[in-house]
Amino acid sequence: ICGGVIMGFGLWVILDSQSFITVLQESSTTLKVGAYILIGIGSLSMLMSFLSCIGAIYEVRCLLGLYFTCLLLILIAQVTAAVLIYFQRDLLKHEMSTIMNKFLVSYTGHKTSEHVWDYIQIGMKCCGWTGPSNWTENVQIKNSSKYLYPCSCRNESISGTDVEATGLCEALTEELPVFTTGCISSVEDWLHGNYGVILGVCVGIAVIELLGMILSMCLCKSVQQEDYTKVPKY
Repeated sequence: ICGGVIMGFGLWVILDSQSFITVLQESSTTLKVGAYILIGIGSLSMLMSFLSCIGAIYEVRCLLGLYFTCLLLILIAQVTAAVLIYFQRDLLKHEMSTIMNKFLVSYTGHKTSEHVWDYIQIGMKCCGWTGPSNWTENVQIKNSSKYLYPCSCRNESISGTDVEATGLCEALTEELPVFTTGCISSVEDWLHGNYGVILGVCVGIAVIELLGMILSMCLCKSVQQEDYTKVPKY
């Protein structure tokens, strides 16, 4: 089940087109590689679990030992990844900022990923990555003689033009009726608010993997003799 969850998360990162992940994966090869790694780890975990079930039912020690070894390698890989993410968080934050700045510069309002970003700005009531100033480098806004701004940044509490969901809107004055908070602040607030849940899920998966390793070794020791004739041939 845990392997299926991990593989499912990797597939979601690759296939999902309705979330913030869509915006990042179009420009970040690191995210794509990480997603494929998750799919591989999840698939391997499911395969090894299936083989361990056969080993447990028919008391085949080599399959139980193989399951223990694979779980140990997966657990080491997960801990290593967590440590790298923690110590490289500033580098990851910088990479995300670079990706988002490139994305905002080329924004036109017609792509699916751009509609997702519009939805995020509307839902989180934010504008730009670090603030509305990120949009000043947008090609269309920069080359226009009008006061243009992203429609999804529109702050309804400020008087101005009608609210639109996507694309660029024209402001009546130089003072743009937009949110002043950058979306990175909203994302960080969400992560801090759900920190306990995220940590709990990660610890829970690690505990289950440790239990699987312990139980596989206990069963492996209790098997006195390997009898491969017990393994079904079909």
